[in-house]
Amino acid sequence: MLWPGDWAWAQPVFGPSQNPLAGSRVFGTKGCAKCHAVNGVGGTVGPDLGRIARSRSFYDLASAMWNHLPRMVEQMAQQGVTRPQLKMQETADLIGFLYTLNYFDAPGNPEVGARYFAEKRCITCHQVSGSGGVVGPNLDFFKQFGSPLFVAAALWNHGPQMMEAMKSQGIERPAFIGPELHDLLAYLVPASAGPGEGPVYVLPGRADTGRRLFTDKRCIACHRVGGEGGRVGPDLVERGVRRSLLEFSAAMWNKAPAMVTAMKARGIAIPELRPEEMADIVAYLYAVGYFAEPGDAGKGKTLANNKGCLRCHGASRGRVKVADDLTKVKGLESPAAVITALWNHAVVPSPGPGGKGGWPEFRPEEMADLVSWLQSAGKSR
Repeated sequence: MLWPGDWAWAQPVFGPSQNPLAGSRVFGTKGCAKCHAVNGVGGTVGPDLGRIARSRSFYDLASAMWNHLPRMVEQMAQQGVTRPQLKMQETADLIGFLYTLNYFDAPGNPEVGARYFAEKRCITCHQVSGSGGVVGPNLDFFKQFGSPLFVAAALWNHGPQMMEAMKSQGIERPAFIGPELHDLLAYLVPASAGPGEGPVYVLPGRADTGRRLFTDKRCIACHRVGGEGGRVGPDLVERGVRRSLLEFSAAMWNKAPAMVTAMKARGIAIPELRPEEMADIVAYLYAVGYFAEPGDAGKGKTLANNKGCLRCHGASRGRVKVADDLTKVKGLESPAAVITALWNHAVVPSPGPGGKGGWPEFRPEEMADLVSWLQSAGKSR
C-alpha cells in the first residue's frame, strides 16, 4: 500500500495559459457568483454551474456563454449589474475553472461507506481503528493520506496482490459502481485512528508530464487518446474519460483484471505509479478534451453568413456594415481571445414581437468552426 513517505506535490491542471485557480477568483471578482452558484454556494438566479452534468469542453462552455448572453444581460439589467468586461487571460482562466468543476468529487456518505466496507468484504483483510482482518495493511493512515489520488495509485499498484489474496480467501472481487468509492473513502478518513496533524493531499497534476508518462508507462500500447495509440483497450477520449478523481479510481479498479491480463499477454510489465504520476496522467486525460475537436474555418465562414453575423459585420466590400469587419479585428490570436471579444463587444438586441429577438445560437462544434474562421481570417491579413 501507499505509506506516508510516498507523496509529492504536483502542479495545476492546465499551467500558465489556463489557470483554474485564478479562474475561481475571476468568478468571484467579476460578480458571476451573484447569479450562479457552484455546488450550492452562490446566487440562485442562474443555474448551479457545479451541478450541470453535460460536457464542459472549451467550446461547450463558450457556446453556452454566447447563447445565454441575452438572458444574462436581461437579468443583470434587472439587478442593476453592469456586464463585466473580461481580459483574454481572465476568460481563459474562467473557462478553465468551469471545466474543472467536476474534477473533484462531492463528499461521500460515511454511514453508507461503513456498510460498503463490510458488504464488499474489505473488512476481511483490512483493519480500521482496530477492527477487521490483518491480511492486508491497516488503513488507519487514510486519516492523513486519504487523497483520491493516493487511492487511485494504491488500487492500481496493489491490485494484483489484492486479487491473489481475495482468491485465496474465497472472496469475490468487488466492483465499485457510481458513488460507492466516494462513500467508502468518506468512511475511511474520519474512522481511521491515524495521526491527527492534518491531511496531506496530492494536488491536480501536470497534463504535459502526464502525456509523457502515458507513453513511458506503456498505457499507449493498449489505449488510444484522440485516435493515437493501441486498439486493445478503448479510446479514452471517445469513451468520455473525463471523470472525477474517484470515478477514475473506480474505473481503474474495476477494469484492472482485464488490463493485467492484456498486459501479460503482450509481455508488458505492469507499471508502478507514484501518486504524483497518477495525478499527472489523470490531469492529461482530463485535459485532452478541453478543446475537443478543432474547428473548420470554411464551415465557420458559412456559419457567419447563415447565422446573420455578416449583416452587421460585413466581411466584403459593398455590404452595409454597422459593426467592425470581422476579418479585420485584431488580437484574436487564441480561442480565449475570440470568446473575450464576443463577450465584451456583443450588442444584445431588444426582443422583437412576442419577446423573440434575432440572437443567433451556436452548438459547441459550430462555435469551434466560427472561432477557427475568425482566427484564420486574422492570420491572413
